[in-house]
Formats: sequence, C-alpha cells, structure tokens
Amino acid sequence: MHPINSADSSDSTAWDAALERLLDDVYTFAMTGPRRHDDWAWDVLAVMDRSVTDPQGRRTLKWQIDKGGRENIRPSYPFLPLTAEQVHAWTYPVTACAAVELLASLTQEWFFETRPVRTRADRDDVLADARTVLGRFGADAVFRTSSDLARTSASPEFLAGELAGGRAFTDYMMDLGLIAVSADEVGVFWSFNAN
Repeated sequence: MHPINSADSSDSTAWDAALERLLDDVYTFAMTGPRRHDDWAWDVLAVMDRSVTDPQGRRTLKWQIDKGGRENIRPSYPFLPLTAEQVHAWTYPVTACAAVELLASLTQEWFFETRPVRTRADRDDVLADARTVLGRFGADAVFRTSSDLARTSASPEFLAGELAGGRAFTDYMMDLGLIAVSADEVGVFWSFNAN
C-alpha cells in the first residue's frame, strides 16, 4: 500500500478534517505555504515567519498562546530567527512512511503519554489521517525532520517510543518538527514541549 493518500488530499474538506483530528488537541504548529525558491528552506522560513498564507486556503493550526510572542518578540515566535543553512543542517531526510509515523506521533503529548499512538484502538485511523495530510504534497514529496532519530536512518520507528526531539528550533525546552516539500508547496508541522 502506498504510504500517502494523494486522492483524499485533493479534497480540502478531508485535509482540514484530518489535520484537526490529528493535531488540534496538542500544542502544535501546522501551516503550508507556496514554493517560491529553488532552495525550499527559504519557503520553510517564510511559513515559520507567517509571511505567507496557505496557497489553497486550507486550515492551519497556530496556538493563540504564542500571539504575544509573535507581536512583541518576532513574527516567527516561538521559532528562533533561523537561516536557510540552519534549516538544512538541523534536519534529516526521512521516507514517506516514516513521515506518516512522525506526523501521527505528533498527536501525543511530551513525556508520560497515557495513550501513545502505538497502543490506541484508533491507531490505523490516526495513521490514515496522517497519510491524508501528507498526501497533499504528492508522491514525489521530500520529507525532513528535526528528530535525532533520523540522524542515522531515513526510516526510524517514530511510534515505538516517546516523542524524541533534536536540535531546538524554538524557545522551548524541546520541540519536534516535520517538513514536507513538493514542487509547489512546503508544509511545516511542529510539536512543542512548553515546559
């Protein structure tokens, strides 16, 4: 079975619903922007800076708790002021299957998760929603993550344990992100441990 549900993702309603079911109850950031540069990292920075909008007008998730930081500290808050070189250096490539697992794992809380995805009765539904969200980027999409689990393998088992961050992209103690890159769009999906 192909790891991505491209057909479902062409439907804006299905994408919006899948994104909400996956990430609306946890402290996350989920936005998509247009691909305008040869170097996709510049487009990722534009999404983090919120200087672009979703090119298809689909749902985005950004918590109001960060609104004061965006207005008073920097537009990209809680993301650090990053360079394109840092985005490249601090992320690692992962397969589409691993990206699906990673996005599904972002539904979990940091540390002491009472219902990790791997043990849930709705595990297959959570993975299907992740496939629908990532399917928007097509079969040729490239995925990258900040997770240290991807340092040595492009296909780590993200659902096997607790969330595992890497180099911090934010002001928070730990964070974990997934970047999706297609010919036309980039997606930025991030989970924050705000403790």
